[in-house]
Amino acid sequence: MSTSIDWREIGLRLFLTLIAGALIGFNRGEHGHPAGLRTTTLVCLAASLSMIQVNLLLGMQGRPATSLVMLDLMRLPLGILSGMGFIGAGAILRKGEMIRGVTTAATLWFVTMMGLLFGGGQLMLGIVALLLGMMVLSVFKWVERRAPQDREAIVKLEVGSDGPKDAEIISELQAAGLSLAKWSVVYRDQAQRRELECVVHWRSRPLDALPPGIVERLAHRTGVLRIEWGG
Repeated sequence: MSTSIDWREIGLRLFLTLIAGALIGFNRGEHGHPAGLRTTTLVCLAASLSMIQVNLLLGMQGRPATSLVMLDLMRLPLGILSGMGFIGAGAILRKGEMIRGVTTAATLWFVTMMGLLFGGGQLMLGIVALLLGMMVLSVFKWVERRAPQDREAIVKLEVGSDGPKDAEIISELQAAGLSLAKWSVVYRDQAQRRELECVVHWRSRPLDALPPGIVERLAHRTGVLRIEWGG
């Protein structure tokens, strides 16, 4: 970091900061995520301004170069990073087994680091960080949506006395590529009806939102009164 910067250098740093924050924010905003264009741009700009302020303070008159450590100017960007930790934590939402907002929190932390880089004058490193960030948010998202993942769902069936036996249902689910766990059964009306519930696991792409075809086939079986699928 240079101890002397002029307004042209400051303008270049702020310009690159705005471009970086806006590109990341536009990528997030067009997909409907909370940290959009204005949020990421402001966060990136705030971090950059903190580093520019530090840079300007480095050139204070009347202090020898060996005394700069006494100023402990890096507390300012450190405080920015700590504050972003609280904001990022507030963006994370947990509801039961589902956790949302982790990528949003990581994005805010990332644009903060980009702002610190541009504000501190590490322009090339900041540009490389921007390119890598865009690749992670765009290319990696494309890969993530198409790569098979472990999936889990709960299947509930209500079966009459003329319906398939438990062993038949289990056999059909397993033949469809589903593995079973936590199987339970409740008998109703003097064993005239059975309520079955189990957790199933399988692998598919996240974009495959529909349940496996075995669910519809079981629904058409004689004696199957009701079937529920909870993904």
